[in-house]
Amino acid sequence: MAKLINSLLLFLAFLICGAVTATGYKSPATTTTPNFVKWSCSSTTYPRLCIRTLSTYSSNIQNSPHQLALTALNVSLSNAKSAKGFVLKLGKFKGLKTKEYKAIADCIDEMGESVDRLGESFKELKNMGKYKGQDFMWHMSNVQTWVSASLTDDNTCIDGFAGKSMNGKIKSSVRAQIVNVAQLTSNALALCNRFATKKY
Repeated sequence: MAKLINSLLLFLAFLICGAVTATGYKSPATTTTPNFVKWSCSSTTYPRLCIRTLSTYSSNIQNSPHQLALTALNVSLSNAKSAKGFVLKLGKFKGLKTKEYKAIADCIDEMGESVDRLGESFKELKNMGKYKGQDFMWHMSNVQTWVSASLTDDNTCIDGFAGKSMNGKIKSSVRAQIVNVAQLTSNALALCNRFATKKY
């Protein structure tokens, strides 16, 4: 009786394995696009924003962690440039308070730094396929450092508008733009970190 039960259990195990193979089960690491983007974005701080901004590039990203991180950086860079242009226009408004003018001027500088660092990060990451071992880790650390610094620039800009005296349309407008960039940059950093750990 025990032998019969064991034989039945063994037979069922074979059936289950066969069914899994027949249905083409894949682990999360090998999921196809756009599921790859969705699955990868789940590890970011702002997954919904990540999915919304990167899913449209699924055909280009495929299942490549490198291409995903590169695309995320490019999206962040593009939005940082737009935000910088937006703040530049605000700085030309008449009737700004002295504190607002100073905060905007400082923010323009910070966003300029943010754009430069994201640009350098993008170029560095784009060439990452040439590097291996310690060279890869050194260049990857450059990317991570610059993206982190860019995120700090974004937050410094936002901090410049802190305080009740700064409440108003200028503050809310700038904050909406820069917070979006900061969140995109945070996601890009997470995906860069993920690429680094998957590579080595």
